[in-house]
Amino acid sequence: MENITLPSPRRILKLTQETVAEQTFRVEWHGKAVQHGQFFMLSIPKVGEAPISVSARGDGYVEFTIRKVGRLTGGLFGLSEGDMLFMRGPYGNSFPVEDFKGKHLAVIAGGTGMAPVRSTLQYFYDHPDEIASVYAIAGFKDPSAVLFKDDLKKFSEAEKFHTYWCLDNTEAPGFHKGFVTQYISEIPFASFGDDYNVIIVGPPAMFKFAAKGCMDNGAAEDHIWVSFERKMACAVGKCGHCKVNETYVCLNGPVFNYTKAKELLD
Repeated sequence: MENITLPSPRRILKLTQETVAEQTFRVEWHGKAVQHGQFFMLSIPKVGEAPISVSARGDGYVEFTIRKVGRLTGGLFGLSEGDMLFMRGPYGNSFPVEDFKGKHLAVIAGGTGMAPVRSTLQYFYDHPDEIASVYAIAGFKDPSAVLFKDDLKKFSEAEKFHTYWCLDNTEAPGFHKGFVTQYISEIPFASFGDDYNVIIVGPPAMFKFAAKGCMDNGAAEDHIWVSFERKMACAVGKCGHCKVNETYVCLNGPVFNYTKAKELLD
């Protein structure tokens, strides 16, 4: 019988330095198919383990974009291409991408919140015939904190993409100045009829205000999807670390429709 909590060693195929504090790890993967929005538990023996969202996927690999913030991530940053890390998963549910097809999609992300939605944006960039339009709004603190620069450029140049890349308090070429909530009014929800969906990823305070901005602009809350960033320890509903009321984020999430997510803000 398979032990779903047992990590296995996987080789690091490529490292990309995104910012001073963030790296993207491309890791070999030939296991279960990974869905958009799922996460893995990454670990180093005798150091620790943490949940990390998948930021991209491809033939024989998955990618994780990781910020150096503690003991485990510090240990991961000490690894090189060709080294092994340990991982288990994938866990959690996913964005309902099949339901997004043929409709309009708005994606609103803050900082590292771009990581969980990156593969969805990449999918519709590669399959423009499967989406009506994409409105992508992403916010970063300043130019030094911008992730996925090559992706942002190609998304900006895509015919069906309408992009708003924002810097909190800085002006720079190709970026708007201000917070993501200031640009939600650019999304023409009234013209979409009922054929649209919204993804919001970021800290709870951010997606609470972003969801309100969308609804003030005409979006219905049952068309909004959010992904929770929350500490998980077991990822299989046993430890209770991610439990909010009676909901286990690792089992029932991390993706929630906003009709449910609004009850989980604590």
